[in-house]
Amino acid sequence: MVVVAGFQGVTEQGEVTTLGRGGSDLTAIAVAASIKADLCQIYTDVDGVYTADPRIVLNASKLPEISYEEMLELASSGSKVMQSRSVEFAQKYNVPFEVRSSFNDQPGTLVKAIAKTLEDAAIAGVALDRLQTRVTVSDLPDNPQAFAALFDDLGEAGLSVDMIIKNLGKDGKSNLTFSVTTDQFSRVEKVVGETLKKLGSGSVRSAGEISKLSIVGVGMISHPGVAGTLFKALASVGVNSELITTSEIKISVALEPAKADAAVRAVHTAFGLDKA
Repeated sequence: MVVVAGFQGVTEQGEVTTLGRGGSDLTAIAVAASIKADLCQIYTDVDGVYTADPRIVLNASKLPEISYEEMLELASSGSKVMQSRSVEFAQKYNVPFEVRSSFNDQPGTLVKAIAKTLEDAAIAGVALDRLQTRVTVSDLPDNPQAFAALFDDLGEAGLSVDMIIKNLGKDGKSNLTFSVTTDQFSRVEKVVGETLKKLGSGSVRSAGEISKLSIVGVGMISHPGVAGTLFKALASVGVNSELITTSEIKISVALEPAKADAAVRAVHTAFGLDKA
């Protein structure tokens, strides 16, 4: 038996360091890839991947299997089951892995490459990220160089943004709204403020806390009407989406935190994910 400290690593300078959150998962998958293992089992405090957080949706279902793409989108959208870098690594090296509980012997959720068919459900699950902040940049010079400078500086600082919306400008100025994780807002505010000083115009502020609800599923590609079902479900509980982003297999909406749980339950039901 070989025992590997999953959360430790070594820098290029030979210094021992930690890999951060999800480091043990990443190490396990990297070792599995290196020895070409048939399966990597990740033991954690949950017994698999669910269609929604069971603490919010009591009749959420545990998924027997899920694709790498869906797992990666769920991980980046607020699901805390797996760290996204680990999923990326597993997908890159085609390492199937099972998320299962450390406290029982029940089967977990198998994450692997899956060929989707027209008969599959439109979405695999609903994720919620409560820790998001909406950022507003006002009076930004309305030219491509200004936008390039802003997001280049954020990237250089290692900061990621989400759900970007540009508002119509006037007098050569425009307003910009985007979301960031709440713990990064102070750094974002500082970096954007410095960029605006260089540009000679603009201001940045927090426009309040938001929650981000995301629906994820490879089946979206072949199922029309997914967006309609989503917004009809949100309307049924009086939720107005404040920001929206889409991709081929994900739709994310920003909404009022106080209504987030009700929104998750309504959307989960609307897509037929409730356990019988």
